[in-house]
Amino acid sequence: MSAGSAYGRMPEFVHRGAQADRELVFAGSLNTLQSTEMTTPTHAQQLLSLLARLSFRLGQFKLSSGGTSDYYVDCRTTTLHAEGGRLTGHAILELLEEKGIEAEAVGGLTLGADPIVSNVATASAWRAQSKPGAPLLHGFLVRKAEKAHGTGRRIEGFNSPGARVVIVDDVCTTGASTINAIEAAREAQMIVAAVVCIVEREEANGRPAVEAAAEGAPFLCLFTANDVRREHIRQQH
Repeated sequence: MSAGSAYGRMPEFVHRGAQADRELVFAGSLNTLQSTEMTTPTHAQQLLSLLARLSFRLGQFKLSSGGTSDYYVDCRTTTLHAEGGRLTGHAILELLEEKGIEAEAVGGLTLGADPIVSNVATASAWRAQSKPGAPLLHGFLVRKAEKAHGTGRRIEGFNSPGARVVIVDDVCTTGASTINAIEAAREAQMIVAAVVCIVEREEANGRPAVEAAAEGAPFLCLFTANDVRREHIRQQH
């Protein structure tokens, strides 16, 4: 046997073994990628986890509505959190996409809506960067009372008669602050396309009151208070 035949050519079974190894590695990488894609939590799921950790407390609390509760949700500790704000913006934007809600702007009553409005508007700008042509959602804030100086206007930011807008709020109990924002948007001759809250408490007649004020526009929530409670309890164990 010549040196060339002994060393210059790799036996066929070795070639087959190497090819099988490469195929196995590729299949393993593909499975890992698919598994990662399947298990990566959505923006809403990540937001729920953060809300349960940062914003939810069990105990005895007096609510702004005058009632009492065995839990308290302060969404602002999450919506003003750097990562929580980012997740809020993307989660609400994705909810609007899922429901087919088209609008030019998003707004709500100060103070609870402020970080939500800013983060949804910013999320829409990031979306437009990755998806050219995707619509931007601008922001506006509703004052609790008209300014006593300057223009005396109640709405700051986007304000265009005839525009379709989404009203946002952090927690809906009685729905009073949400309804206040709905009425202000309508007074400015804007069309309420939808109403979104982060957490719905499902009490104090809040949903029926908001739906009546929305006059047919859908009232959506990312989570119920029970969703956040369950996640909070799960994290404690």
